[in-house]
Amino acid sequence: MSTDTLTQTKPISLTQGALNQLRRIHTEQNLTDDHGLRIGVKGGGCSGFSYVLGFDLKKEKDEEYELDGFKIYMEKAHAIYLLGMEIDWIDGLNNRGFTFSNPNAKETCGCGTSFSA
Repeated sequence: MSTDTLTQTKPISLTQGALNQLRRIHTEQNLTDDHGLRIGVKGGGCSGFSYVLGFDLKKEKDEEYELDGFKIYMEKAHAIYLLGMEIDWIDGLNNRGFTFSNPNAKETCGCGTSFSA
């Protein structure tokens, strides 16, 4: 996939609940405008890959996107695993946290934070 395609297409989507929670975290941690939301994957977890989600400064390998007022930083190599993913925030009695709905995942673990591709 070319950089032009990624630049024109939003690689992931954030629900309103996720946006609200991310704005709260950004404010509470007194982060600067240089900090963007890092989304990626790393090896590990029950199913092979774990999601990376957190605020960080831009690194040399990162692609940068604008999504609903947030800078999104993602390594180009991670896009194949994350393209089309939706991130949501759940605030229920039995479950609280970010959830990942990833169309590229062949299997996910019970906790929903790791997957295989």
